[in-house]
Amino acid sequence: MKILGIDEAGKGPVIGPMCVGGVLIHEDKENTLKNLGVADSKQIAPKKRAHLAQQIMKYSEKTFVFVIEPQQIDELRKLMTMNEIMVIAFSRVIEELHPDKAYVDAADVKEERFGKRLLQQYAKTYPDRSEQLTIVSKHRADTIYPVVSAASILAKVHRDELIEELKKELGMDFGSGYPSDPKTKKFLKDWYQEHGSLPDIVRHSWKTAENIISASES
Repeated sequence: MKILGIDEAGKGPVIGPMCVGGVLIHEDKENTLKNLGVADSKQIAPKKRAHLAQQIMKYSEKTFVFVIEPQQIDELRKLMTMNEIMVIAFSRVIEELHPDKAYVDAADVKEERFGKRLLQQYAKTYPDRSEQLTIVSKHRADTIYPVVSAASILAKVHRDELIEELKKELGMDFGSGYPSDPKTKKFLKDWYQEHGSLPDIVRHSWKTAENIISASES
């Protein structure tokens, strides 16, 4: 049986893309992932994460990271909630990797509801295959299932790489990109004061961005 783990990195930041990682393995390879020492990506140092990502790709049947850019997030949020965007993004990973069973980190207060919506979304594209697919949707799945931990690591490493590329392009260090980061907030304020608008790497639909604009214009 082919099993798939899915997790995201970058749901909350005001700067940069969201990355949804998928790791497909034969279920008898799950012990290999355990032996590599996979865990929730947030609990692993960046250098070790990068090393683990290489190992994960080596031992997996297939991997995939789906990237949603800030402007795409802003456009989609005009039509739907962030949770609905997550359903579409997770389904996109399933469509790419076609597992027999998928373990996902539930992006909804109700675990089962997220799993059901995900299956319904997948069925729109692959109605026949959806009948054979089992989805296990759990909160903190990245701490329960090694295959989800592996997906969490891939998503986080890929997003970190993209963030570093953005910093090089701008020639500026804007911090982590999260609203709680003082360096990120200072970057946004300074940029808006200098340019009169925020750059494309920013999620303009985020309250943090809206607050900075309204504060600067008041």
